[in-house]
Amino acid sequence: MTAPIDLAGLLTRTRIVPVLVVDDLSSAVPLARALVKGGLPVLEITMRTPIALDVVRAMSAEVEGAVVGVGTVLTPAQLAEAEAAGAAFAVAPGATDRLLDAAGAVPLLPGAATPSESMRLLERGYTLQKFFPAEPSGGAAYLGALASPLPQVRFCPTGGITAETAGDYLRLRNVAAVGGSWMAPARLVSTADWFGIERLARQAVHALG
Repeated sequence: MTAPIDLAGLLTRTRIVPVLVVDDLSSAVPLARALVKGGLPVLEITMRTPIALDVVRAMSAEVEGAVVGVGTVLTPAQLAEAEAAGAAFAVAPGATDRLLDAAGAVPLLPGAATPSESMRLLERGYTLQKFFPAEPSGGAAYLGALASPLPQVRFCPTGGITAETAGDYLRLRNVAAVGGSWMAPARLVSTADWFGIERLARQAVHALG
């Protein structure tokens, strides 16, 4: 069995995670290749389509350098399915006791949007948390305000983040990485503009400085 990845270390190094809703399995591999070639190897495939797990399998098997995880995990059953599909990590928009109790071999990034939710996750040992939905919940200013009372926690904010606002989050000392879909917009995926997606990925990486 492959050892679990160091998710916190991986996110701290890569800083940006494409969050992808893939509707067409034929686009999965070229999409992943474009993003990896553009410098974004950590990919989150949301469980919002019936082919999500097939996408994870295809990307993991066929795209060298890709680290593929599953997002929008809501139940222990979905967590088990993600593990069976070979997901490198799993991401949840929130957290329930049942889901946290089911966490095992695959690293789980659970979500929090309030100090109380974050504190509950901290009690369960989660010092790396997803902040969701980032923009509707108060954005970078709100998240930055959590750094002083919760210095142990680092976040990966997602939800409404754009190329223009990503830097506001990445400059915060309590942010490990950001997630978003701006580097793989639906219009480019639907037209199979893989060079355009690679270019946007490179621009995102370049903006990190």
